[in-house]
Amino acid sequence: MSRLLCTALDLAARGVPVLPLRAGKVPFANCPACLYTSCGGRPNMKTPGPCTCPRPCHAWAAATADPNVIAGSTWSTAWKQAAAVAYHPGGIGLTVVDLDHADAVAWARRTLPATRTVPTTRGEHWIYRGAMPSANAVRDGVDIKSTMVYARWLGPGTGTTTDLPDTVRALVVRRPSPVRPVTVAVPTGGGECRHRSPAYLERGIAMAEQRITATTSSVHATVYRTFLAVLSTHGRCGCLTDAHAARLFAAAQTKGESPRHCTDAWTNARTALGM
Repeated sequence: MSRLLCTALDLAARGVPVLPLRAGKVPFANCPACLYTSCGGRPNMKTPGPCTCPRPCHAWAAATADPNVIAGSTWSTAWKQAAAVAYHPGGIGLTVVDLDHADAVAWARRTLPATRTVPTTRGEHWIYRGAMPSANAVRDGVDIKSTMVYARWLGPGTGTTTDLPDTVRALVVRRPSPVRPVTVAVPTGGGECRHRSPAYLERGIAMAEQRITATTSSVHATVYRTFLAVLSTHGRCGCLTDAHAARLFAAAQTKGESPRHCTDAWTNARTALGM
């Protein structure tokens, strides 16, 4: 039995939901039907949670404390290739403030109440008792990892875990983001055009914008699924332009999505469709 598998089973025995990570801190894509941000974001879901796939889902939604799954045949190959163990902080009511460099650590020491800390390669994880929405880049070098994300297990750390402060919760309060110009890869076409008129494409883009701006939950998942639908319908004939993509990105950014998350969702959708 590998060292990482032993660590995972030990954590699971204490109720911690875990999953294997491959090199680069990336999860194994063990559920092709649920790619990236679509995991845990099923239509009409009011709260986050794993999908109902027959196999463990991708990324955070795959995390489990079931030893039969962890040591079973589904993950047997993954553990042989794994480079680290990850866990779902929100699944056990925790929040990890991921401080990515020395300046971020200095900011935390000035600003946040003391709690359990774990050293990382470049900074520290500050772990608080209490779950909250997750968000990346809430300030320079600071990510919040709690619900619907995974964090690497780097050891128990030192200090006493304290309650999640309002100072941390306030970091993810979304404010309207300035819409930035976007440059993304738009399919060049080659397939048969199904558009009866330019109005068909215009109506599709307008409906996609409305779907994004109307969502009140699972924004990441909605953006990804909308990009996937647009590219599936309009992306193979060459009619889709940079201007259309920019409209979709602008709609996503008004909901608080960062340009990087938009680009990732667009790229992942194109990959899923083989574009």
